[in-house]
Amino acid sequence: MQYIEIKERKNTMTLLEVNNVKKVYSTRLGGNKVQALNGVTFSVEKGEYVAIMGESGSGKTTLLNILASIDRATSGQVLLEGRDLAAIRQSELAAFRRDNLGFVFQDFNLLDNFTIQDNIFLPLVLAGRPPEEMKQRLEPLARKLGIEDILQKYPYEVSGGEKQRTATARALITNPKIVLADEPTGSLDSKASSRLLKLFAEISKEGQTILMVTHSINAASHAGRVLFIKDGCVFHQIYRGNAANEEMYAMITDALTIIQTGGMKNE
Repeated sequence: MQYIEIKERKNTMTLLEVNNVKKVYSTRLGGNKVQALNGVTFSVEKGEYVAIMGESGSGKTTLLNILASIDRATSGQVLLEGRDLAAIRQSELAAFRRDNLGFVFQDFNLLDNFTIQDNIFLPLVLAGRPPEEMKQRLEPLARKLGIEDILQKYPYEVSGGEKQRTATARALITNPKIVLADEPTGSLDSKASSRLLKLFAEISKEGQTILMVTHSINAASHAGRVLFIKDGCVFHQIYRGNAANEEMYAMITDALTIIQTGGMKNE
């Protein structure tokens, strides 16, 4: 089956460049080496919504950790707006992540002894932002995400969907260059998942760049592009073009079937 890559890149700007990234892990005694990534290369334009899919052990989580500057590539380059992540000093990494990256995790990573509002404010507090600025940023964001009525509650008092929307607000409140989402619907029921994916699509249309790692075909079908990782490299990709979510879902399903049976050549 042939997939047509539809690239609408007029008036766009490359935000993220991943160039021939390799990652090799050594066992504790150094006797064996495991190649988690083997020459991953792709770029992401500003405002793109990209999903990364692959079987367990394919290297997608390793890739996400490198993009998040949590791990370092063995070789190759990751450039965010032209800045090489490997050149950032260890002492500057926390500030770099806070100022440039937003994170949404499967297990929410909220602090139970903080209110919903204080969880969202946390990155701004760490950045030393004044209280008035924090409130001005929060109000429109809370309305958009539908959490304005739970801001004074604690994480253990709200639903899983509300926790994930809180985590999304925390990721967005710093106006990050890119949001990195790791299985964001993995702990949600179908209704909460649908609401979160709709929100992701909305904020993407408003210009927010999103890169999401997921096993979910449904989640990936909301993205503008899907990258398939296999054996540590980008094996195939699908561009949405003008396809509806249902058509995207079918294309992803077909691609996964062909990849798993070894019937598609590396592209």
